[in-house]
Amino acid sequence: MKVGDQHFRTIWLKAGDECVVQLIDQRFLPHRFVIEDVSTVEQMVTAIREMHIRGAGLIGASAGYGMYLAAIKARSAGTGFDPDLANAAAQLKAARPTAVNLSWAVERVRAGLAVKQTLAVQDKVKLALRIAKQIADEDAEHCRMIGQHGLKLIQQMAQKKAGRPVNVLTHCNAGWLAFVDYGSATAPIYAAHDSGLPVHVWVAETRPRNQGSKLTAWELGEHGVPHTVIADSAGGHLMQHGEVDLVIVGTDRTTYTGDVANKIGTYLKALAAKDNHVPFYVALPSSSFDWKIRDGLKEIPIEERGTEEVKHADGWLEGRQVEVCLTPDGSPAANYGFDVTPRHLVTGLITERGVCEANEKSIRALFPEHAS
Repeated sequence: MKVGDQHFRTIWLKAGDECVVQLIDQRFLPHRFVIEDVSTVEQMVTAIREMHIRGAGLIGASAGYGMYLAAIKARSAGTGFDPDLANAAAQLKAARPTAVNLSWAVERVRAGLAVKQTLAVQDKVKLALRIAKQIADEDAEHCRMIGQHGLKLIQQMAQKKAGRPVNVLTHCNAGWLAFVDYGSATAPIYAAHDSGLPVHVWVAETRPRNQGSKLTAWELGEHGVPHTVIADSAGGHLMQHGEVDLVIVGTDRTTYTGDVANKIGTYLKALAAKDNHVPFYVALPSSSFDWKIRDGLKEIPIEERGTEEVKHADGWLEGRQVEVCLTPDGSPAANYGFDVTPRHLVTGLITERGVCEANEKSIRALFPEHAS
């Protein structure tokens, strides 16, 4: 996708220095566009944990590059290549517990190196880089394909609308900023817009970090997609009055039975969609499936983040970013990062291989390699 007239991915190797990974530091958007240099696994762990980067696909790609940076350090540390990588893997996995892409990417790099034990250490570093690049490239391609499959759903809705804009409601940010490129939930929207279909996006602000009003609105604006930012609690009202044609959200982890973990507040959107007969779709690359967990409500770990995110907000004032306190000093707060939407509330899953129902039979039919 583009920032101004220049194409960007969310993460890449620094030109002229393959020991440095560069990423878009999302903490400063939409008011400042900041590129961060990351050269150690510890810095990558901080970037993931403190949400310099966020989003399922990008967390996975960042973890892949984090393992590559760990391999560079292990090459010269003298304490043992494999133990050093194992330590780095543990640090990365602990950074964000809910997004399954993180552990998936870490283990993919480890597995790739494990089958090449006889390689020289320098060649292992090159292999780690090659796997990290594959993870990033696959993420971008899978999101592009999600866009093509999801486009058909918007086209079908556009035929019913007879030339009027298709209104899509989103929650949080599952755009290209959450992946390497294209995004998951936004990929069909971009594909529809680029094909000339009239489309309009209701952007839920998504407290407490406001990824919708800050990130989704910014990237839709950069791409020229018509959109309107709304309060989180306005989605149900819009559905009741026929102002939402379909909901498309992303996910940080979806069970092989179709339960969906996504940013807190997604469940409420799904309930409102069900009550108002609005199709509710979840867009995800296959790397976001958890093939081990059956019951999402009982088994998916829900991240609890610092209460300062709830009690404070930041914004742009007279040319600088400022933070303000929203609550009484003595009031406690709770900050649950995600909720689980049960499969019976999900109309369908949009993946790189096509659209399927949110149940085990349909999911495994689309991914037969995970049939057992």
